[in-house]
Amino acid sequence: MRVVLQRVSAASVRADGDLVGQIGTGALLLVGVASGDGVSDADALAAKVAGLRIFPDAENRMNLSLLDVGGSALVVSQFTLLGSVSRGRRPSFTTAAAPEAAEAIVSRFAEGLAATGVPVEQGVFGARMEVELVNDGPVTIVLESAGGRVL
Repeated sequence: MRVVLQRVSAASVRADGDLVGQIGTGALLLVGVASGDGVSDADALAAKVAGLRIFPDAENRMNLSLLDVGGSALVVSQFTLLGSVSRGRRPSFTTAAAPEAAEAIVSRFAEGLAATGVPVEQGVFGARMEVELVNDGPVTIVLESAGGRVL
């Protein structure tokens, strides 16, 4: 499982022209699910994201988490994070999970994050979405898991 986290001062997502999710201070989380990923991966990454110290403290050091700053999360599924460009010029997505399996894992990730106390908004799985964000910092971090362990 792969999550691209971007610290934001604002982010929103639209599906079919309709606003479906919007946050202020927090994290935009682009989530890709690989074949073989399971609920343990979703749970481990949700816990890691909730506690990840990516916000500045009074001394401007990245020392505070989403929970510490009262931040929100915007979770957007993005199977293209699993694209491989090792051969040819068109990405291959053969390592991405089947849509039915991926949707369940993305939902579990969002639920796990919400269970920690982080307010969560979501995109629409499988929809063509437009994502807007104001990247704060900029701070962008890539997280990966395998077998229920964050790598």
